[in-house]
Amino acid sequence: MAGVVLDLDRIRAETPGILAHPESAYLHNAGAALMPRIVLDAQKNHLDLEAEIGGYAAAAREAARLGAVYDSVARLLNAARDEVALVENATVAWQMAFYGLALTFRPGDRILTAQAEYGANYVAMLQAARRSGALIEIIPNAPSGEIDVGALAAMIDGRVKLIAVTWVPTNGGLANPAAAIGRVARAHDIPYLLDACQAVGQMVTDVAALGCDMLSATGRKFLRGPRGSGFLYVRRSFLDRLEPPMIDHHAAPWVARDRYQLRADARRFENWENNYAAQTGLGAAIDYALAIGLDLIEARCKSLARRLREGLGAIAGVKLRDLGNDPSAIVSFSHERIPAHEIVATAGRAGITIGSSDPDTTRLDAEARSLPVLVRASPHYYNSEAEVDRLVDCIATL
Repeated sequence: MAGVVLDLDRIRAETPGILAHPESAYLHNAGAALMPRIVLDAQKNHLDLEAEIGGYAAAAREAARLGAVYDSVARLLNAARDEVALVENATVAWQMAFYGLALTFRPGDRILTAQAEYGANYVAMLQAARRSGALIEIIPNAPSGEIDVGALAAMIDGRVKLIAVTWVPTNGGLANPAAAIGRVARAHDIPYLLDACQAVGQMVTDVAALGCDMLSATGRKFLRGPRGSGFLYVRRSFLDRLEPPMIDHHAAPWVARDRYQLRADARRFENWENNYAAQTGLGAAIDYALAIGLDLIEARCKSLARRLREGLGAIAGVKLRDLGNDPSAIVSFSHERIPAHEIVATAGRAGITIGSSDPDTTRLDAEARSLPVLVRASPHYYNSEAEVDRLVDCIATL
């Protein structure tokens, strides 16, 4: 891909949010990115069709298009379409996988997870531990802040029943060594659940290279898809080891009066009712990203984030809070005098959209590092260098 560059002018022209507010800078892509026109059109067209002929008839007429979304997710992940389930969001995807495994936990079983694990995941682990007697154990970090893969390997024994890790945590800029973790999991045949909610769409995501058995993700963040969309990947060879915690007659057809039969594919983790407009938008968002190229997207995201870190790092009173040797496009920082919510509000008045990250979203990491509420800025490939510099200049004037 040497010498290939993004057509930034075209990409920005295809983003209605930028066209509507050319004077603004949107740097909150770890929350919900701006959708391209093609994603909006896909959803609107399906809603229009539902309004004209009804939801059932619309789904039947668009069956081929809706089915193609599975192929789009599969291409994104280097997976097979029968390894993909489409669900409402990343939380549902993660919970279907986790609680399916949690049904098998017994007293003394061990769940290994990260210090920077996301709050929604950790409270689910706490609930499962309370119900089953399983134990939650934290994998130590390396000095740079990533999970220490050597320490993980040393923790493995016959009681480890799950490795569950967030690839890109919600704060700290960190990108955990997901593929190296996968190699440990595969070497010991331990189920590996990877939360890729904030990785998918900003970096190449190849489940074969990652070595995960399960992967959860959303459409609304760096994929630039709609809210209310997400997907779950389950490795084909792992499917029969994972019982869905809840089923309906879509996930498990009622084949006899006293018997159901789970679907043979990952759609056993879905239910019958779906937001088909959101799914068409998700498929369009994935196809749009694939057409650009995830390698180009990843390179530009890292370049813009590096520019932002360098600019913020030169401002007196600003403390960067990012971890890792190869950080993601999520840039976290605090100010010695000014609370995060005031910085977010001040940036908003200047036409710059950023966000914040509360300590309880990654409580273990926040307590270990004594973190306050952090400011979180997350540039994406459609952002310009000038927009990044605007945020730096805004913070410098505080």
